[in-house]
Amino acid sequence: MPCTSGVFGGKSFGTWVTWFLLGGDLYTAYTFIAVPAAMFATGAVSGFFAVPYTIVLYPVIFFFLGRMWSVAHRHGYVTPADIVQGRYRSRWLSLAIAVTGILATMPYIALQLVGIQAVLEVAGLGGSSAWARDIPLLVAFAVLAAYTYSSGLRAPAMIAVVKDLLIYIVILVAIFYLPAKLGGWTGIFDAAEAKMATPSAADPSVPTGVFIPNAKQAWAYSTLALGSAMALFMYPHSVTAALSSKDRWTGRRNAAILPAYSLLLGLLALLGFVAIKAGTKPIGLDGQPNPQLVIPQLFEDHFPSWFAGLAFGAIAIGALVPAAIMSIAAANLFTRNIYREFFRTDATPQHEARISKIVSLFVKVGALLFVLFLDKQNAINFQLLGGLWILQTLPSIVFGLFTRWFHRWALLAGWAAGMIYGTVIAYGYCSACTVKHFGSSLATMPIFGITAYIGFTAFLLNLIVAVVLTFILRAAKVSNGSDITKQSDYFVDADTPGLIQPDVAERIR
Repeated sequence: MPCTSGVFGGKSFGTWVTWFLLGGDLYTAYTFIAVPAAMFATGAVSGFFAVPYTIVLYPVIFFFLGRMWSVAHRHGYVTPADIVQGRYRSRWLSLAIAVTGILATMPYIALQLVGIQAVLEVAGLGGSSAWARDIPLLVAFAVLAAYTYSSGLRAPAMIAVVKDLLIYIVILVAIFYLPAKLGGWTGIFDAAEAKMATPSAADPSVPTGVFIPNAKQAWAYSTLALGSAMALFMYPHSVTAALSSKDRWTGRRNAAILPAYSLLLGLLALLGFVAIKAGTKPIGLDGQPNPQLVIPQLFEDHFPSWFAGLAFGAIAIGALVPAAIMSIAAANLFTRNIYREFFRTDATPQHEARISKIVSLFVKVGALLFVLFLDKQNAINFQLLGGLWILQTLPSIVFGLFTRWFHRWALLAGWAAGMIYGTVIAYGYCSACTVKHFGSSLATMPIFGITAYIGFTAFLLNLIVAVVLTFILRAAKVSNGSDITKQSDYFVDADTPGLIQPDVAERIR
């Protein structure tokens, strides 16, 4: 499997191709399946936070994306762990970044499997027996594995254009046709408000969901949005797509025009409320309610079969494209920052490519395990669980682009503290789910006593540990390693020669 970086494929991705690539990368089955399902099931806090989070995201990436692209171009960096290794010369900190990236990618790919599974299940593939119920999931896994096993970044980049055009057509038709058919938006919002106010089946003392967050829910809503915004461009697949642009300013231009996708996301989220008004019954082949089926079922119920098929195809492609990029990015992390660093320092590009293909398959098997053993009733938690983990890499990656003040061992200790705390809390906490572990992304924040995104709380702990230990280690004059980058490296553009070595050029071609 080809590796990718700022010089991937001759670094020929311009503004529009990069825009489609980033859109195809960032707007996934999370957008088409999980967000509307959360809106349908429990309302605004668990679903609509995704809209402000994508709005907050783009000023954040505009701030650091140019510097990341420049230093990657100058030194031939391919992964986030490469950047950290060059900045701190710490193979252990680089290893932590690589392992976290691979781990966090698995539940995100799992969400793509859930998306394809939902389409196949509504289409009627599978049955009610225990083994037959998993047929759509296994077919989704086989399709995903076959598609991503041999595809480089150019294939999903080109398909992303087709995928986005299909999605825009489907959503624009749905957002005008369905409200007109159902009597208008006033009735849709009234129906959603009424459903969210009804007593919950799990606990009649609390309502089903939240139509408009109140003051007590503000922290949950805001930390989900802010934490997700900070996390998204820490994912290795997001970095892969961003660094594939042809120059420093392509990524920043895309940060200015990508908010067009936020409009699309808002419309998609509202389809969850449309399904409430439409009386959609997302019942799985096992006869049990499954909110993840709500959007495919909505299209199945209210559109001609040919248009429903078009929508199903758009959703399936919308899962395959980002999953391909995720698999490539995870494989690159392993081969470059784990395998070559710790096991085979003399590995040839051809050998690395073979290892990458094997690793990409194992990553997808890991994603399949997430789907099989975790609660799928609120699939948006797959993305939020990955966000919890990947957010702990932000201090090392982003802060490292601007300053060398943080001590490398303090960053490693902060990462460990955030990972351990976040994983333990997420593993054991669940307010209303059928599978107890990793069933919720919200928990009470220590000391403050407010409900917040677990990933955001873990990030704050990470940052506190990193700052405190940096003061201590600097006072003790503990070596902070060497930095092979210099200030000017963070401002170079495509016309500045890179320091990339011939073997790396061959590897990423």
